[in-house]
Amino acid sequence: MKSSTCIAFIVVLILGFQMLTAQQTPTGNPKDFKVKPCLHSVSYAGVWRGQAQLSVDEFLVKAKELGFNSVMLVAKRPHLSPVDYDDAARKRLKARLQELGLTLVALAGYTDFTAGVDRPGIPHTEIQATYLAEVAKLARDLGTNMVRVFTGYERPGVPYDRQYAMVVEGLRLAGKKAADYGVTLVVQNHHDIALHHDTMYWLLKEVNLPNVMAGWDAWSPTLEKLSSEEIRQSVLLMKPFIVHTIAADYVRHPRFKYENELTNYVRQEDVLRAVPMGEGIIDYKTFFNALREIGYQGYIAYEMCEVLDGGGSIENLDRTAKKFLDYLKQFEATSMSSSLK
Repeated sequence: MKSSTCIAFIVVLILGFQMLTAQQTPTGNPKDFKVKPCLHSVSYAGVWRGQAQLSVDEFLVKAKELGFNSVMLVAKRPHLSPVDYDDAARKRLKARLQELGLTLVALAGYTDFTAGVDRPGIPHTEIQATYLAEVAKLARDLGTNMVRVFTGYERPGVPYDRQYAMVVEGLRLAGKKAADYGVTLVVQNHHDIALHHDTMYWLLKEVNLPNVMAGWDAWSPTLEKLSSEEIRQSVLLMKPFIVHTIAADYVRHPRFKYENELTNYVRQEDVLRAVPMGEGIIDYKTFFNALREIGYQGYIAYEMCEVLDGGGSIENLDRTAKKFLDYLKQFEATSMSSSLK
């Protein structure tokens, strides 16, 4: 076999592997919708004020005890940083997941592709793409093919399109590196750039890589003050890209600032606090019904990612995580009942 033929054959094999490991987009058939809960380790990472912190292994055991069969792991310290896990550690963790009967759905990458926009001499985009390449390799070694990523926060005093272009460049560069490991990057609607569904849809089309998809969530559209119908339309529009979603519920706490000259208070932006699923302002009824409408088949990851009602003790975190499972069971029962009518 000629060398050129061998190379072509290898390329076909690699592309075939990447296609096999690509995330499955919604089928469009509501009957294909499946409720598959997953627990995000950020819930026990000690990030928020008063939140208890568990090690990776303690978190895995906790997830299993709570009734979760799937997990999502933070790809940075204090949990799963690539710099802390050599080949031996990766093999041990993969074996531990199998021992506990847990599916590793995804790793959560942490990016901000507009960071350093005011210091163009530093290759921030390349640095973050290299980090994601390492996270993708870690994901491959642990047996998952999905890494969650962010876009970028908008910096003042810098043209918007310059910042947008940095996000496109970063996602393309990182996406190509992740493809080397058969990994899909899922862009969560979290950071400022491309937060709205119209812009995110455009962004992913512009990036134009088969392994750069969307982890579309409900809480950002709600906080953008979109109507229920607009939230539904966001899911319908993003259907070609949606392969993952992360759920969390919140309440608003009003804030006021005293103005001495007026002897009065001026309304400020609300602060958000986390509450159990179904007890907050996020329109999950509309969002989950829209996922059902498009035949979504991915996971629904749950995170406790703010100061939590009841505090951050292990006991309260556990109670809240269990309520998420109860919420999904109730939704599934209601959804099945509605489909039979």
